[in-house]
Amino acid sequence: MIRQMMTHIFRCIEPELNNLIALGDKIDSFNSLYMLVKMSHHVWTAENVDSASFLSTTLGNVLVTVKRNFDKCITNQIKQMEDVKISKKSKVGILPFVSGFEEFAELAESIFRSAERRGDLDKAYTKLIKAVSINVEKVAIESQKTPRDVVMMENFHRVFATLSRLKISCLEAEKREAKQKYNDHLQSYVIYSLGHPLEKLNIFFEGVKARVAQGIGYDEVSYQLAFSKQELRKVIKDYPGKEVKKGLDNLYKKMDKHLCEEENLLQVVWHTMQDEFIRQYKHFEGLIEKCYTGAGITMEFTIQDILEYFSSIAQSH
Repeated sequence: MIRQMMTHIFRCIEPELNNLIALGDKIDSFNSLYMLVKMSHHVWTAENVDSASFLSTTLGNVLVTVKRNFDKCITNQIKQMEDVKISKKSKVGILPFVSGFEEFAELAESIFRSAERRGDLDKAYTKLIKAVSINVEKVAIESQKTPRDVVMMENFHRVFATLSRLKISCLEAEKREAKQKYNDHLQSYVIYSLGHPLEKLNIFFEGVKARVAQGIGYDEVSYQLAFSKQELRKVIKDYPGKEVKKGLDNLYKKMDKHLCEEENLLQVVWHTMQDEFIRQYKHFEGLIEKCYTGAGITMEFTIQDILEYFSSIAQSH
């Protein structure tokens, strides 16, 4: 009887609460995060007193509406990711939905820090991060101005940084995956962009390795007409230090056009380029020593020179 009387007297409460919720959602769909936490707490408190009370029933009905708005907010974010359009004339940089996920996660973590319904947020995170990953790869494939590896590298670097900073426990696996994708595409971009800066030397030693594979010993290579000491010296002369530095400078300018300032990875990529260049240099140095022992044949620039080239180019831009 009391419950019926309460329903009769306070029948306006539920529609008024729903009107308030609708207004908050209209102003900003992210308000559904605050509402879900607060309403969940009120329902939990009311149920502890009397799960069948008028207040508990009314708030429970309102909570259903709030949860529906929260789900709609997540669905809309995923839809925005799927519908994103990128300019064909400018570099891609950090995609708006990657920045949007970061903004959402920062807000959500501050709101849900001690909430009873953390599980709802964790489920939303799982859906959102999956959509982020799928759509970053989609944009990377479609990008015409920015190389695919750069789109992947920069955006997964941002995702990894966000997850590392916020320490979202349910996304630990996704954090590791983002780091792996960042590293993989960094290496892929470096190897593809750098290529073989000492191309003729690379071709020369590919021929050497082919002869060795056919059964010729390393110490016999220099007796092959096409791979004599004189032929090697000719190839080395094509790579004076001045020309090598010029080629690296052009490479830096090309990288600068690809990478965005926002993520600030230019020097990281440049340092990785340096490591890869030195690796190739040491590889050739080792083959010269192996095949032309005691001939006094050396490259026209040293590793110290390479370090100076990379450093001075970075400082000059």
